[in-house]
Amino acid sequence: MDKDLVAAMASPLVLAILAEDRSYGYAILKRVRELSDSELEWSDGMLYPLLHRLERLGYVEAQWGRSPEGRRRRYYEITAPGRAELAHQRQQWATATRTLGGIWKAGSEAAAT
Repeated sequence: MDKDLVAAMASPLVLAILAEDRSYGYAILKRVRELSDSELEWSDGMLYPLLHRLERLGYVEAQWGRSPEGRRRRYYEITAPGRAELAHQRQQWATATRTLGGIWKAGSEAAAT
């Protein structure tokens, strides 16, 4: 997938994942892979700078916790401002999807005639 498109969808995707429940880095990477049917393979190098940026913006909070095995793990949770930003992003993506879908449908109908 084009890197610009991946970058554009990264923040709303991570916020949406965290809106489901608090999570940690590896689980977020796994959820992205699952949601994309393995078409998106993010690296730690992409995810953690994004999580840190979302934290600086106040959209997520991070806390240290323990895994079931007892290892330290950093958990991320969406905040109220993060939920507001996610709602805003959802609206923008709905508009983009509707607009592109309209032109692509019109283009495929024109090609069929």
